[in-house]
Amino acid sequence: MGVTKYLRKAWKKPDIKVLRERMIQWRKGNAIVKVDKPLRLDRARALGYKAKKGVVVVRIRLLRGGRRKTRPKKGRRTKRMTVRKILKMNYKEVAEQRVSRRYRNMEVLNSYWIGKDGRHYFYEVILVSRDEPEIKKDKQLNFVARQGNRGRAFRGITSAGHKARGLRNSPVKAPKVRPSLRANRRRGN
Repeated sequence: MGVTKYLRKAWKKPDIKVLRERMIQWRKGNAIVKVDKPLRLDRARALGYKAKKGVVVVRIRLLRGGRRKTRPKKGRRTKRMTVRKILKMNYKEVAEQRVSRRYRNMEVLNSYWIGKDGRHYFYEVILVSRDEPEIKKDKQLNFVARQGNRGRAFRGITSAGHKARGLRNSPVKAPKVRPSLRANRRRGN
């Protein structure tokens, strides 16, 4: 068995004491931190990470909960109150967008969960430089350099974005998802 299999097995039930100590350090630091190596090497490699120039891993801390607006006091019909469900994205997608705003010259390749405590979620996001010659030569990663992949995190093209948009299922299993309302001229699902 290779190292990757043992790493994957170790992350099924992580050592809680070690993870707790790490999270205490992460809470003291900044919300977005560039890291030297990915914490979950097996997961990062599965999602496209390569230890080469132009590929960067960033850890991000997000606040949990509180995705509710205050109830409006002035008049409007009930449908337009939208106290709950104001954010139709998952936390991972929010994390990818925040990192993408910080690192404008790079594109988000993918991300993965590394921990959570009572207040925060922690993710690691894999970023790829568009302009790096090593990336343009790489057969697996050179698609990021193409013009059509600008702003992947904001357009819901990453894996987390696909999940939030309901595109994981085939059209046979979830027929109401496709086409989108906008593509279907607002004619309903």
